[in-house]
Amino acid sequence: MNNGRFSISLHILTLLDRFPDELVSSEFLAGSININPVLVRKELSNLKKHGLVESKEGKAGGFSLGKPSKQIRLSDIYKAVRQAPVLGHTKNEPNPKCAIGKQINKHLDNLYEEAEEALIKKLDKTTLADFSNRFS
Repeated sequence: MNNGRFSISLHILTLLDRFPDELVSSEFLAGSININPVLVRKELSNLKKHGLVESKEGKAGGFSLGKPSKQIRLSDIYKAVRQAPVLGHTKNEPNPKCAIGKQINKHLDNLYEEAEEALIKKLDKTTLADFSNRFS
């Protein structure tokens, strides 16, 4: 994921898991991640849309996990923030008269799809709770 959304979202969710009995502010989350709170709120909105985060409005409001961390797989987070396959898209229009050029995009697309499936399979083996427990 070239744009950092996965790492930002995983950081957010790990922090929320570490404060299970509290509503956590976007400012606190942004301070830990060291990014603008606006970017954090954008990711929180997306995570909420996917059922990974809940929020409470108002002065005493904030954010919490939308479900137990044992029920959130890293693949769920990846799918929630994924914008493009991990290796990108085939953009080039090679020479159709070339033996390689006329077939390269088909084979690249297959390779990219296999890599994406392998990544999701790997991420599916780890829950947010597993990941969160790595921190002391």
